[in-house]
Amino acid sequence: MITGKTSIFGIMGDPVEHSLSPPMHNTTFSKLAIDSVYVPFHVKKGYLQSAMVGARSMGIKGLNVTIPHKTAVIEYLDSLDTAAKLIGAVNTVKFDENEVKGYNTDGLGAVKAIEEVTTVKNKKVVILGAGGAARAISFQILLEGAESLVIANRTFEKAIELKEDLAGKLDVNVKTVTLGFDLENELKNADILINTTPIGMYPNVNQKPLVTADMMHGGLVVNDVVYNPLETGLLKEARKAGAQTISGTKMLIYQGVEAFRIWTGIEPPVDIFEMALMNELRP
Repeated sequence: MITGKTSIFGIMGDPVEHSLSPPMHNTTFSKLAIDSVYVPFHVKKGYLQSAMVGARSMGIKGLNVTIPHKTAVIEYLDSLDTAAKLIGAVNTVKFDENEVKGYNTDGLGAVKAIEEVTTVKNKKVVILGAGGAARAISFQILLEGAESLVIANRTFEKAIELKEDLAGKLDVNVKTVTLGFDLENELKNADILINTTPIGMYPNVNQKPLVTADMMHGGLVVNDVVYNPLETGLLKEARKAGAQTISGTKMLIYQGVEAFRIWTGIEPPVDIFEMALMNELRP
């Protein structure tokens, strides 16, 4: 029952109706008997400022932020956490009485997912892609102590831009390579491979992955941030090579878990988030 005492949280973006965050958060509020609700807010470009002023005025406690507002929302915040400042994008906002603070939990979500299998500290990581997800994950991976990072992208110039930004803000070992032979060579001694591209995402499930089984080895940990389908072409190829695989659902779960913790101060059980998400994704 929603009353005048119920705390309001939500997600704003355009589009937003496809978001899987409401069932994860609302299920967790219910299971933990927390008097809160999580609502999707459809906020179009041009209405972000009024949405943020309105959220603050109405006492909304926290928001997730998705496309196209992750960068633009920074203008309406009082402060940023370290990751959000480095990445230049926000996916979580906390409203306190005297401060509105922005966070980025995307990269941390990816790291937590990988840490179910192995640490990222002192590891060689290869990232496919150079967009927003690659940027968030790259910064977080390096903040967590990865030994080196290799960025491989179809548009080589975008990979170089990301590398220069990483190197300019952090004292790190970052390399860029083109797809094909150079990427294959880097994978020979890589510890972790992360795909941040939409290749293989529904409905294009039959797209050939950028990395195939013959390019991988049994000691590799492979994480695809695509979560629909649950097992992408890349993860199928990784299994053929005997590599360990991590579904994109894990990053989605952990970024939500971290946002929940930021807002409430409570570390929610990961299995509740996972159960709620799987109920949405499985027929």
